[in-house]
Amino acid sequence: MSERFLWEFKWDCGRQGDLEGLFVATEAEVQELMGQDVNFGEVLGKHSEVYGDIEEGEITKVDLDTKTVEKVTKILGDSTWSGYNPLDYVSYECSECGCSYRADEFNKEKNMCEYCVKEMEAE
Repeated sequence: MSERFLWEFKWDCGRQGDLEGLFVATEAEVQELMGQDVNFGEVLGKHSEVYGDIEEGEITKVDLDTKTVEKVTKILGDSTWSGYNPLDYVSYECSECGCSYRADEFNKEKNMCEYCVKEMEAE
């Protein structure tokens, strides 16, 4: 298993407010996130629709050793410790239906949304 680190996410959304989060991930997961389209929805109020591409400098590694990160993970959970984790809001396009889905609705191995995967398995 790759070493996991604590990361801080900050997005300045102008007068609407800020999005912030502390989350645990590997360096490879964070590097893969760079340039990805994320959609947080209306998290800053009705009609706020917060979305965009993750850019360098918006996610920084927190100076905390990996052993401590793993110890605290046992208490606070496996990925998101506080606020928003951009890994949970990446938009993936289904190769079957062409629609966009969040990570929790998408099967990366098959490059398809869970709905299309279920339909294929039912056939």
